[in-house]
Amino acid sequence: MWETWLLKPGELTLKGGNRKFFEGTLKSNIQRLMAKIDDKIKIRFTAGRYYIQAPQEKTMLVENALSHLIGISGWAKTASCEKTQKAVLDECIKEAKVLSLAGIKTFKVAARRTDKSFPLTSYELCCLAGNEINTATGLKVDINNPDDIINIEIRENAYIYSSGKKGLGGLPVGCAGKGMLLLSGGIDSPVAGFLMACRGMSIDAVHFHSYPYTSQEAKEKVIRLAQITGSYCMGINLYILNFTKVQMLIKKNAPENWITVLLRMAMMEAAQKTALKTKNKCLITGESLSQVASQTIENLNCTQNRITLPVLRPLIGFNKENIIKEAKAISTYEVSIEPFIDCCTLFTPPHPVLHGKVAEANAIYESLELEPLIDEALATYELVK
Repeated sequence: MWETWLLKPGELTLKGGNRKFFEGTLKSNIQRLMAKIDDKIKIRFTAGRYYIQAPQEKTMLVENALSHLIGISGWAKTASCEKTQKAVLDECIKEAKVLSLAGIKTFKVAARRTDKSFPLTSYELCCLAGNEINTATGLKVDINNPDDIINIEIRENAYIYSSGKKGLGGLPVGCAGKGMLLLSGGIDSPVAGFLMACRGMSIDAVHFHSYPYTSQEAKEKVIRLAQITGSYCMGINLYILNFTKVQMLIKKNAPENWITVLLRMAMMEAAQKTALKTKNKCLITGESLSQVASQTIENLNCTQNRITLPVLRPLIGFNKENIIKEAKAISTYEVSIEPFIDCCTLFTPPHPVLHGKVAEANAIYESLELEPLIDEALATYELVK
């Protein structure tokens, strides 16, 4: 037995002349996700809706994939029937009986009639279906606060569904270029990557590992964060750079209060070099203004002043509560708070510089001659797909 799901695109309807490009990207993403489940799954697009047909035993896998699909505003398992008044009303009653068995007491009907040749208007169809459902099942109509909504869409066929799920919205991944995410083991950076994916950006990631000062467990934690984030981003290429020599040189030769800012400068330089080699068009960070010492406006100027690529900071105006809420929603939070130290918090000075000057930061940075060690880290990266 096969099931059908109806998917509603999100912002794509606003895209005017570019709409076909966005629709094609979303269709390609759906095909990629479904191919991993079963190559027999059928995908169809018509009149502003996507339809997926899959074997019933694949239901959980299909719905898990749809819950991670960026670019749709909602989705629901749907029944399909002929576009006759009797067939539509019969299917509505059948749907209502399922809701009644699930404990639903009140409902309303929402109708959308794309095919104007159907003899009833949307309003007339709502009234007639509501009355028929009430008579057949005893469920009561509640327009303002129903327990569930029975939706009717009259298109090339008639589609009837309830219990619709809210989608992630946004733009389909891959329609807005590619960005390199600086991925740590903390709470913020996975959320930053997810938010940029919701704006249509494909994501690669770079992580800085300082073994043996940071553990193998810390590295594996970041890989798990990349896997979870990648489940929303159509996959991620994670570049792991051994930054031990860079970090030790900074610790040994730099003024103590500048260690954190200088390390961030080195990371940004290494991330940019990685991005340019992999054809990424920008850097993405999880920085939030004034959240920590390295994220004051002056220190952000210091850490990015040597970078030519755009630096996107989707969390810049978020507070920690906002970020934690998003992290919990995408299931990265519990992994992020595992107690394995990463190189961002390693050797943090007790009294870091708060309002660094760009000229002073550059003078210290250049005196350290870090570029050969950065290039060595780039030459020996580990790639985890």
